[in-house]
Amino acid sequence: MLRKILSFIALALVLCAAQAQTYPAKPIRLIVPFPPGGGTDILSRLVANKLTEVSKWTVIPDNRGGAGGTIGIAEAVRAAPTGYDMVMGQKDNLVVAPWLYKNLSYDPTKDLVAVAHVAYTPVVIVTGVQSRFKTLADVVAAAKAAPDSITYGSPGNGTTIHLAGEIFNSAANIKLRHVPYKGSNPAMMDVLAGNVDLMVSSLPSAIAQIKSGKLRPLAVTSARRSTSLPEVPTVAELGYKDFDVSTWYGLFMPAGTSKDIVATVNAEVNKLLATPEMKAAIHAQGAEVQNMTPEQFSSLLKTDYVKWKSIVQASGATIE
Repeated sequence: MLRKILSFIALALVLCAAQAQTYPAKPIRLIVPFPPGGGTDILSRLVANKLTEVSKWTVIPDNRGGAGGTIGIAEAVRAAPTGYDMVMGQKDNLVVAPWLYKNLSYDPTKDLVAVAHVAYTPVVIVTGVQSRFKTLADVVAAAKAAPDSITYGSPGNGTTIHLAGEIFNSAANIKLRHVPYKGSNPAMMDVLAGNVDLMVSSLPSAIAQIKSGKLRPLAVTSARRSTSLPEVPTVAELGYKDFDVSTWYGLFMPAGTSKDIVATVNAEVNKLLATPEMKAAIHAQGAEVQNMTPEQFSSLLKTDYVKWKSIVQASGATIE
């Protein structure tokens, strides 16, 4: 009996090794949990296109937006753990949303496996170039004079970006009115048209309009200035000590995916991220490359998952 068990284990190991060596044998679907045009979509397509071009894999982006990115994550969780479905997750839908939504269908620390960290980026507070707000101090003064009258758009409820606005409300002792959208693009269109006063956005979603002069950046919410917008002050510099909200992006697969497949994808993505061309492309989107092992990325997920529980609870924000 023992000999049969050992033979079975040996055969399983051989089959796993063979699978990893032939992987990928068919196209890989990359679920993008936000609509086209936003920061997550831009980075996802960049990774998919470059893996297809450089690694000769076929990686196909598949936009599954809605509910602050949680619909796309839930679809990835439900997928078979074969290595042919992965998702571009971020802090929004993996470590913030679980504490905002009361009935979320997944636990990111149990239902997903971290594969490859791609990038991190600050959040930026912007307004249209035609806006009366020239500085963040202008916004605070107006909000104190007329509470709940100044609006800010975000890519949706339950995102880090939404919460950045709520945390700033608390830090500045003001009340800005949140207007959630289904993704960054519709929010961007409304702030450019002047239909909302401000937008809180990931830098990749906003940087093209900032560079073209159509959006005025008021502050970034990270602990240090962005290398893509070095002239824009941080919220902390403007008098709100220790203010620090940023987000990260990375690839995940369903729990149970082979460790060999995870290691294969991680190695290929990290090799791609190390190229000057990819670094420059990601930096051009206002993000910074940061590669990790699957273990390091998993540790980041679990640490942030615990950390943001207290942040969300302190903010008082909830979503039914």
